[in-house]
Amino acid sequence: MNFFNEAKSLTKVNIREYGMYIALFVIMLTFSIMTDGLFMSSRNISNMLDATGYIAVLAVGMTLVIVIRHIDLSVGFSAGFLGAIEAIFMSQLGVPFYITIPIILVFGIVVGMLNGFLVAQIGIPSFVASLAGMLIFRGALLMVTEKTGTIIVKDDHFNAIGNGFIPSLGKVGGLNVLSLILGAVAILLFILIEISNRRKKQQYNFEVISNSMFSVKLVFVSAIIAYVTWIIAGYNGFSWTVVIMLLVVIVYQILSTKTVLGRHIYAVGSNPEAAHLSGISVKKITYIVFGSMGMLSALSGILYTARLQSATTTAGTLFELDAIAAAYVGGVSAAGGVGKVTGSIIGAIVMASLSSGMNLLGVGISYQYMIRGAVLAAAVIFDVMTRKKRS
Repeated sequence: MNFFNEAKSLTKVNIREYGMYIALFVIMLTFSIMTDGLFMSSRNISNMLDATGYIAVLAVGMTLVIVIRHIDLSVGFSAGFLGAIEAIFMSQLGVPFYITIPIILVFGIVVGMLNGFLVAQIGIPSFVASLAGMLIFRGALLMVTEKTGTIIVKDDHFNAIGNGFIPSLGKVGGLNVLSLILGAVAILLFILIEISNRRKKQQYNFEVISNSMFSVKLVFVSAIIAYVTWIIAGYNGFSWTVVIMLLVVIVYQILSTKTVLGRHIYAVGSNPEAAHLSGISVKKITYIVFGSMGMLSALSGILYTARLQSATTTAGTLFELDAIAAAYVGGVSAAGGVGKVTGSIIGAIVMASLSSGMNLLGVGISYQYMIRGAVLAAAVIFDVMTRKKRS
């Protein structure tokens, strides 16, 4: 009985974090039943994750922007414009992809720092500054693509980023061997990290969950990783898009939770005035977060251009709204100071799952937009209600 009481208590205390996982499970189970298992097929899950990649990358950066109480509306068309510039570099100027990609990422950082300058140095509200950027990049994208409308990218190595898969190393029972190995490594790393974190907390006399609850957590999460790996390995294995997305999540998760910079970012988001008085440079943090957002918008543009194998005049349309929605659904707080990088990825997968499931059921696009809007509204209402209860 103590186990169930502890589980109930943990769920109540961490309802913001656990809520999105519960929502994702319910959505996937519902669509799987309604589509007779087609939703959870290897091909559909693999395609869904590939289509989520460029939004998920944006959602990671957007989470940190919202954490410090700002917003960036320019990331969509910034991604589209930088993707077009990359296509021009490779297709018209003949620059190799391995040189072009770092250049575009640096361009992204510069673009993000410009937004940071307007917000931190000039004092323009981020909504207005990024709205201006959105219009500028929308016009710039139209300008560079107006002659042809579409810029075709014929570099197979670059296009593999958006459409290719990691090597298989053979197949066992129809499953991609290398993908299975990566899944096993991920499970092992998860267990080792969790055990290490638990020991550190015990060393400093912090409260930890019981051994039985800890064991259930390890088994449950490991089972999910194993199941997702099994599904993906049943098609073509992990795509390069998914690998890049996971690397971004890992790097930003470590940065936001294990470094001084991460603690400063959340301190600024929780209370900018108190952070300033404690010696944290709020302007510096703003520059870094917006620069990071710019780099991730460039990476999003790279993934999208590689997926389409071309740059188009409509690239980047509504990317920023999808990223913001994913961040909020993933648990970031509108009040700032609260939100996890891992949550933003779950939020992106929740929104992608809704779209994929409704497409399989033949739901009209008008209803899809309304349902996704209702989910976003529900996530924000949930955030507001939980904050009221705590206060």
